[in-house]
Amino acid sequence: MDLNEFVKQFKPMTCIISVETFPDGSYGNIRIMTGNEPYLASTQRSFGKEFVPDMPYEHYMLKDLNFEDFCYRCAVLGKTLHTYIHPERFDFWISLTMIPVASDKENIHYCAYTQELSKNADSELMSDLSVETSNAVIRTCIKLKGADDFQETMNEVIADIRDICDASHCCILLSDFTNRKCSVLCEALSATTTLASMKKYVNDDFFAIVDTWPDTIAGSTCVIIKDDHDWAVLKERNPVWYESMLSAGAESIVLFPLRAGSDILGFIWAINFNVKNVVQIKETLELTSFILASEVATHQLFKRLEQTSSMDVLTGVFNRNAMNNRVDSLCAGEPKKPVTNVGIVFADLNGLKRVNDNQGHYAGDLLLKNAALILQKHFQGCEIYRAGGDEFMILAPDIPEERLEEMIEELRADTSDPDSVCFALGSSTASAESIRKALRAADERMYADKKEFYHLHPELKR
Repeated sequence: MDLNEFVKQFKPMTCIISVETFPDGSYGNIRIMTGNEPYLASTQRSFGKEFVPDMPYEHYMLKDLNFEDFCYRCAVLGKTLHTYIHPERFDFWISLTMIPVASDKENIHYCAYTQELSKNADSELMSDLSVETSNAVIRTCIKLKGADDFQETMNEVIADIRDICDASHCCILLSDFTNRKCSVLCEALSATTTLASMKKYVNDDFFAIVDTWPDTIAGSTCVIIKDDHDWAVLKERNPVWYESMLSAGAESIVLFPLRAGSDILGFIWAINFNVKNVVQIKETLELTSFILASEVATHQLFKRLEQTSSMDVLTGVFNRNAMNNRVDSLCAGEPKKPVTNVGIVFADLNGLKRVNDNQGHYAGDLLLKNAALILQKHFQGCEIYRAGGDEFMILAPDIPEERLEEMIEELRADTSDPDSVCFALGSSTASAESIRKALRAADERMYADKKEFYHLHPELKR
């Protein structure tokens, strides 16, 4: 067959790919044999290289196991394939179709690779999926959109994904590349697996492995390790992760990044999945990861907005708005966790005005920050609020009154120097429904304590 004449019959960008196979069923070189005029014209734009016939595809781009798997399934196994993807190395979406082409050579197999490019995602192409994949993705969307509890819903979603993949373990790991931290959002393990929870591995040092994953993906959409050939590539590309996965008991891996624009929010993966269903698994996770990334990004945005609205920017403790909402919630009996009694402590910072007047507001801000740190040290497990100015409120739910008094006395002993962090303190304990009464009593006692302080130190009176 004249491949040059054959490929000219296609109107979209099309090339002919050859796959070399060996008697043991493995494959060797995958080459781009020829292409039609639209394809040849796009080569320079996409790869920055002039097209050279019959060259290994790695001449134009990094080795991509997903691309190789598609070529093998189409050219060697005779399957017609289609997918719609956005490889990280390109700034466009690709709708690609592979069609097997007859060959007169025993160990050389051909397929026609046709692609159409678009700058923005096409929702119709993204939803052009098999019935099985569509059902799986729709179930995920319904659960996410109807969720009241984000964490509980993500636990359900990852369990569903584990079932779809027929995997021993599935996990979503959140990553913070700025602060070099990561955390497990959710995971699901099969009842029979010997694999350990990811929480066993995730610590400050684990990010060093996470940091290697984008380079391991190497501009593709994901990493899929399903056979000895793939493991060999992983060993060469990322030996540390290779050894880590083998020692953990992994036999197969699929890893997708969760991308929001140019940022990677985390990763979703399955370990020891059913390699017979690799095409459906890849197709399902390709779109599911797109949806999950959007949901995670939205959840993180709301968390940041919630934090901004409820946290005091200077000291890092809760602000007055959060304090008022918490008090209202307790009075209405709304907390998810029932509260029997509440200890209230008012801590007013002595001498702040003098520091601001004599040393400047920078020194006053530093005094407030140190005050918050000391309160966090002495009232661990309690809620600390900056009620305003130099005044803090500590809310201690279900802490025995005797223990609360011990904490207060320990704080007094630690802040007895009037030239440093020094508090006027007042406390009270009441039932959750009577919290406003406790607030008034604690406030009155704090002002009495402050009056006594300035009686002893009139030079510090504001």
